[in-house]
Amino acid sequence: MPLILVILLLLPILLLVIRREKSTSSKLPPCPPKLPLIGNLHQLGSLPHQSLHALSVKYGPLMLLKLGEIPTLIVSSSDMAREIMRTHDHIFASRPSLLTSDILLNGATDVVFAPYGEHWRQMRKLCVNHLLSAKMVQSFRLMREEEVSSMLTRISGLVNMSEVLNLFTSKILFNAISGKFFVEEEGRINVFCKLIRENIAILAQLSVSDFFPSLGWLDLVFGVGARARATAKKWDDVLDEVIEDHVKRSNETGDADDQEERADFVSVLMALQEDDNTGFTLNRNIIKAILQDMIAAGTETSFLVLDWGMTELVRNPGTMKKLKDEVRSVAGSETVVREEDISKMFYLKAVIKEILRLHPPVPLLIPRESMDHCNVQQYEVPSKTRVLINAWSMGRDPKVWEDPEEFRPERFLDSDIDFRGQCFEFVPFGAGRRICPGMHFAAANLELALANLMYRFDWELPDGMKSEDLDMGDSPGLTTRRRQNLHLVARPFQRVKR
Repeated sequence: MPLILVILLLLPILLLVIRREKSTSSKLPPCPPKLPLIGNLHQLGSLPHQSLHALSVKYGPLMLLKLGEIPTLIVSSSDMAREIMRTHDHIFASRPSLLTSDILLNGATDVVFAPYGEHWRQMRKLCVNHLLSAKMVQSFRLMREEEVSSMLTRISGLVNMSEVLNLFTSKILFNAISGKFFVEEEGRINVFCKLIRENIAILAQLSVSDFFPSLGWLDLVFGVGARARATAKKWDDVLDEVIEDHVKRSNETGDADDQEERADFVSVLMALQEDDNTGFTLNRNIIKAILQDMIAAGTETSFLVLDWGMTELVRNPGTMKKLKDEVRSVAGSETVVREEDISKMFYLKAVIKEILRLHPPVPLLIPRESMDHCNVQQYEVPSKTRVLINAWSMGRDPKVWEDPEEFRPERFLDSDIDFRGQCFEFVPFGAGRRICPGMHFAAANLELALANLMYRFDWELPDGMKSEDLDMGDSPGLTTRRRQNLHLVARPFQRVKR
């Protein structure tokens, strides 16, 4: 009898709590059914961008999942992306604290993973104004043309194009980082390429504390932090070596050294470190974190665009012929395509956009985090909500793109859509405050490389292989690597000299 009395007394309170929870949850974005403890983690699968795309088809372009203990907003349409990256960009401009990025990047003192605040603003300004400005990108023109020519000499007959393209994008970036003397030491390139692969693998690895902060001690059991710290130590050692080489080289050559040769990222950063008028602190650890950003992000993403691009072109011979015809018509009888030719190649630019639409290198943009409570259209989004923007899904939205699964560059020829952050149906480099500052550097490299590959060679699949035999699947991870290397037969194009 006393128990029944207690229940009767508590029942109104219980009903009030349930009603309040229902009222609150009704204002939140839709969420697929959750499991106890893990929430929606089991629904991510090995390719989260594809799994989340499938969920968005059923539950809508804005979903609020519970990934472990972490509320996570999934954005899958241009309208919702505009809300996050323009309307409420000031609220969603921060990054969550993640175990591996904090360890690898000196407490997230870089640009990509740094939380929103004064340090991030100063580091981004440094990148935009000094490292990746239009003037700086243009200063690398000769280096780009030399590296493209070097790549072309490595192509003959049956070739592993994935290896060729990976080496090309690595050498371009390392040249920009530290100049020719760095690239001349091939052993260093191999070390950095290995470190980049380690970085990507570690960042893609789920750590317990990233989803269950209350169980963070389990990371010690699984060794995620230990592996990240070991890789961070390797980065420290090799970047220290690069910086010390620069110091030694500067002391040996003095101020009379050729300015063009010294126009690399390390030289610029070290000059800024000595400048008392910058208004911010730039110590050795921050310099290394910024360099690591440039190396890890710049090489992998550019390689993937070229690798997917060559794959799509060989699968679509009509498109490849149209591109070759344009490139060869513009370049005429020159030995190679020059940068001044690129501005006349409109189909080339459309092809690169189409590659980025179908195969954004980072399918789920780097996570954001809300700094305050926010209303996104009719939904409430709590403070400290993690945000994943599915660029891969948005590039396949049938409401925006006709026949979205088809590789059709013509869709961009009479369109103003570009990747500079104003067109939210197409955001391979992000948008808003967190847009990638290196997109112009990347575009210059991609355009020149692809134009020359089309200009100098005709391309075929190896004997006995058909286009439908190409594996077009993504490998699991942060980036959209193909599951297999691309092997092609290159036949030199015989130009008619004028």
